[in-house]
Amino acid sequence: MLHLGLFKTLCFALLLDKRQQRFYNVALFYTKEQQMPKDSNGSELNAGDSVSVIKDLKIKGASSTIKRGTTIKNIRLTHKDDEVEAKVDKCGVVVLKTCFLKKV
Repeated sequence: MLHLGLFKTLCFALLLDKRQQRFYNVALFYTKEQQMPKDSNGSELNAGDSVSVIKDLKIKGASSTIKRGTTIKNIRLTHKDDEVEAKVDKCGVVVLKTCFLKKV
């Protein structure tokens, strides 16, 4: 089942010639609203925020864990809405799921 907005967009795109259609696709790409990642409580996370870990997390490929309550400073956003990148002491740079983080 097609969403009504998508259906209107497809019908409109069929009426355009190739040059106009390329311009329209680029405009849609840049005006598409990107969702902000949210922590476990629903607060929006921004680049540079500090977060706290709410659960012990095992690091894949390493024998270390990130303990509950560890504060991580200066997070970076990734292209995925549910992941952030951060530098953790003794673990290096890791990618963390936002459902295990709480904004401080």
